[in-house]
Amino acid sequence: MKVLIAPDSFKGTLSAFDAAQAIAAGIGQVLPAAILQLMPLADGGEGTLDAVLFARPGRRCTVRVRDALGEPISAAYGLLDDAHGPIAVLEAAQVVGLVQAGDSDVAQRSTRGLGELLRHCLDQGLRRFMIGLGGSSTNDGGAGLLAALGVKCLDQTGEEIATTPQGLANLYRVDCSSVDTRLDACEMILMTDVDIPLCGPNGATALFGPQKGVRAEDIAIFDARLARLAQLCDAHSGRNLAQAPGAGAAGGLGYALMWLGAQRRPGAEVVCELMQLDGALRDAAWVITGEGRSDAQTLHGKLPLVVAQHAKRAGVPVSLLSGAIEASSRAALEAVFNGCYALVGEVVSPAQAMRETARWLTERARQMAQSLPALLR
Repeated sequence: MKVLIAPDSFKGTLSAFDAAQAIAAGIGQVLPAAILQLMPLADGGEGTLDAVLFARPGRRCTVRVRDALGEPISAAYGLLDDAHGPIAVLEAAQVVGLVQAGDSDVAQRSTRGLGELLRHCLDQGLRRFMIGLGGSSTNDGGAGLLAALGVKCLDQTGEEIATTPQGLANLYRVDCSSVDTRLDACEMILMTDVDIPLCGPNGATALFGPQKGVRAEDIAIFDARLARLAQLCDAHSGRNLAQAPGAGAAGGLGYALMWLGAQRRPGAEVVCELMQLDGALRDAAWVITGEGRSDAQTLHGKLPLVVAQHAKRAGVPVSLLSGAIEASSRAALEAVFNGCYALVGEVVSPAQAMRETARWLTERARQMAQSLPALLR
């Protein structure tokens, strides 16, 4: 019997690989003869680089760039071996993630460092990119990234402005005459499950700004600044990309990269394709997936749903094991998965689950394996 263990990371506690190992330990206690295949996954956010390098031939590289606050850091990226030439795998969270931003004011954060990383890759002769946009701390519309690649954001006097949400208050025009022409020869795939536009009531600032620190009274102000940036850039390109699905991903990084020619694809699907999930499912008898918290958003394209969809097409039962499951979403999740388990419950508090995630994953996985006949009905 082969059990495929394919979780996302449990953000803030365990990487996808560590989570898979903890789950495997529990399954192995009950099913010692089972073949356990670990397949740590991701959706374009934190952990994407690790997941891809776990499954594909390649290597990890580092380069000095600036983080969300302009401080120097060593950022990792991956180089995948491919018959059609190397592929650079960039993860926005490595450069402008919440860890790099700390407790700083979101108005002071910029995506310039990600642009520096992309420019470094261009200098190395790389022209094929996969860029994961999840887990960013920024809300600058990608202005910083664009500036690092040659777009000049200017005020009324012709001086360059700071490419932060605060600096964009003085944006008067953009000069696109010096955009790095090497980008014209690039193939860029954006990995994100976010399909919102850049601006408006369903845009980047309105939906995700508050969790990055944008105050309620500043949402309209920040949104207007991104709209102004897009108005100027769209006028130059002759395209209306501000309303394109995914333009609002990662605080507008989606917009900036699509303006540079990138194509968006659902991050979880891209990673599952890279990891050859469908091939692994052919001889599997059971699949376990999971994430830190499962709720209504899980059913809108997050990684566990994508795994479930692939498993169902292959005729393989799939169960969910997450850190917590929102009570109001449990019924809908149970309609998709063959059993839904959570660490948090009557015995385990949220604090305990965060503090001893690996231990409780192993325990819950053991319980799931004991219930296997009922789960697989």
